Amino acid sequence: MIRRTIREWERIDYSSDDAEIPEAQADRLAAVARATAFSGRGGEGVLEHGRKGLRARGVVGVIATPECQLEILPKIEGGGETNVSDATLRARLIHMLSVTHDLPIEAGAMTQLGWQRETVLELLIRLFCAKLTDAVRQGMARHYLEHEDDLPALRGRLEVTRQFSTLAVSPQKLACRFDALSPDIALNQVMRAVVTKLSRLTAAPDNQRALRELSFVYADVTDVPPSALRWDRIVLDRTNRRWRDLLSLARLFLSDRHQHTSAGTIDGHALLFEMNVLFEKYVERILSRALAVTGFRVSSQGGHRDCLYEGDIGRFRTRPDLIIRQDERIVLIIDTKWKRITPSIDDPKQGVSQADVYQLMAYGQLYDCPNVMLLYPHHADLPLDPIHRRYSIAAQDAKETLVLATLDLAGPLGDHKMALRQLINECLANASTVEAHANRAKVLASSR
Repeated sequence: MIRRTIREWERIDYSSDDAEIPEAQADRLAAVARATAFSGRGGEGVLEHGRKGLRARGVVGVIATPECQLEILPKIEGGGETNVSDATLRARLIHMLSVTHDLPIEAGAMTQLGWQRETVLELLIRLFCAKLTDAVRQGMARHYLEHEDDLPALRGRLEVTRQFSTLAVSPQKLACRFDALSPDIALNQVMRAVVTKLSRLTAAPDNQRALRELSFVYADVTDVPPSALRWDRIVLDRTNRRWRDLLSLARLFLSDRHQHTSAGTIDGHALLFEMNVLFEKYVERILSRALAVTGFRVSSQGGHRDCLYEGDIGRFRTRPDLIIRQDERIVLIIDTKWKRITPSIDDPKQGVSQADVYQLMAYGQLYDCPNVMLLYPHHADLPLDPIHRRYSIAAQDAKETLVLATLDLAGPLGDHKMALRQLINECLANASTVEAHANRAKVLASSR
């Protein structure tokens, strides 16, 4: 199988060389990409299918056909980092996924995975296989289910109607209704669906072997299509709590939001993640933890206030990425942007979109919030320390402020949490100081 790895917004040319991709395989990959939920207008939301090569966009993950796999990695760099390896980027991407989707990836497990050899898809499959194998060794989950059967001796209670109708001519059998401990429950049906799906996706020999073994374990469980799985019937209690983490992985593999198996003449699949969304969700999770004991609350995609009104009908509803509240008062609105801003020495505006600035100013007006923030990922072309720059809106020394900031995604989770907490504290502390000066000025003016 041909395996190639590129990074977001990079291009891979058509050729039979080891560093490039045959044009016929590129055409098949582009067809699979066009069938995904991320294809966008013109079918090029994932890949730009050019005359000389394929170019990745802002969606990362794995696109595969039976003969070829293309892995797209995000450019997650820290301050001062150069020549970051693919293995490091895979580890950072899976770390962001683990935080965002509550995936059970401990530090010890991460060090044992083959970051250099395998794609993100194969690494996640290997992790799932290892955890599911360990879980079934401790015993499959079972619940009591009601059964009906015709038996030579009474078991449970007698089904009188069936006994004197269907079995009237067979008095040697009793129509029984009873409860029996069974593995054929919703939880195991979900696990079987994942094993079945991953068996078609994986190309790694060790993953294929592990999934074959697991398919034998779940042979007596009903094979339910992913669209018909009854997630609502899964109840986690003290007897099956160890399956919680596996369910998070199962949702990731079976969710149409993050993957799509193509239909039609092209046989292929994709496991894809939109970096704009992933970055926003990651910041939300980390920020919620960082502000847990501070009295501030974080909510995502909230607000839902309308920009315009036609009579009593609202138009153009807004959904800020992140809203921070203190009690019921909105104190800060954050818009996350997965873009690479430029150093200030090259551009005083640092490549910040004018439309993004206007959007944040509108949010501040609509939500009566004087503090707004544009948050970008830090990267190697910027100065070593993350950026935190404050601008007054509309006038010098105005209490309304826009903060331009970056978050360094390299390093451990604790560093990210500390950086966000410090960023919010500095932003709100500066805003409080400005507001206090403004209030004092109003008091002095009124006393004259």
